[in-house]
Amino acid sequence: MISSAIQEAKVNGTFYPKFFILVGIPGLEGSYNWVAAVFCSCYVLALLGNITLITIISASSILHTPMFIFLSLLASNDALLATSITPKMLSIFWSQDRRIHFESCLTQMFFLHSFTSLESGLLLGMSFDRYIAIWQPLRYSSIITNTIIIKLVIILLIRAVALVGPCIILIKRFPAFQTNIVPHSYCEHMAIVKLAAADIRINSALGLAVAFTILGVDLMFILVSYCAIFHVVFSLSSKGARLKTLNTCIPHVCVFLSFHGLALFTFLSHRYGGKRIPPYFHIILADTYLLVPPMLNPIIYGVKTKLIRDQVWKALNKH
Repeated sequence: MISSAIQEAKVNGTFYPKFFILVGIPGLEGSYNWVAAVFCSCYVLALLGNITLITIISASSILHTPMFIFLSLLASNDALLATSITPKMLSIFWSQDRRIHFESCLTQMFFLHSFTSLESGLLLGMSFDRYIAIWQPLRYSSIITNTIIIKLVIILLIRAVALVGPCIILIKRFPAFQTNIVPHSYCEHMAIVKLAAADIRINSALGLAVAFTILGVDLMFILVSYCAIFHVVFSLSSKGARLKTLNTCIPHVCVFLSFHGLALFTFLSHRYGGKRIPPYFHIILADTYLLVPPMLNPIIYGVKTKLIRDQVWKALNKH
């Protein structure tokens, strides 16, 4: 019975792979060294910047406030998000090591999509934190407490597992795959699903639902929060107070626009771009939205936030 099943699989041209082969960026094979150099630079900057933020915030008691706790959580997530994909990508571009075991591929997929979900949720939490700080400054410390932040992080972790976990389970339930060659530089959900020799409508619908829940709902609430923030800001009588508040909020706006903007464009172009957009463009966008925000976030916050700049200079002067 087993031998007949194997024979049927061979006849149908399908199989269940032990590993996948990540192509990288189809169409740019001749430029892999340059691509790897750019991605490696982004990754190193992301690690250095985010580790610096985490270290400075942890070591400085003056920064142990909800806004900076959120920022340290974002920095931790950014470092993990970049690490979930970059080492393997660099091994593809520099060493031509394209193989990744089936289970390792699913593990990478789970973590990168979970960290993406956490990133979006933390940006939503930060927008709500800024809204309360501006709308109810006298009650801020009683509303945004460490307990609230811990509960929010737990909810975001549960959300990530609850949304991403079923996607992984459904992929493991595929009876066979048409090929194990993945035209991508990491194990992205739909890139793997499209290889299946089975009905993928449930997986596709679940992917859409997860993307809408994470990107759509979070982005909607973030936009509502910042509309309310700017309404409060422009109703302030003092010009100095308006400028100070805007200076605090602008970095947050830049961060969420860079992440959600790139993520939405990547998602929509990947699904609906069809043949009008070259495959390498899809993949470069997908790589960019996972690497560029983690690199830019510490730069944006470090440059625009005076307290962080002061603490960095103080730490440097000690040495």
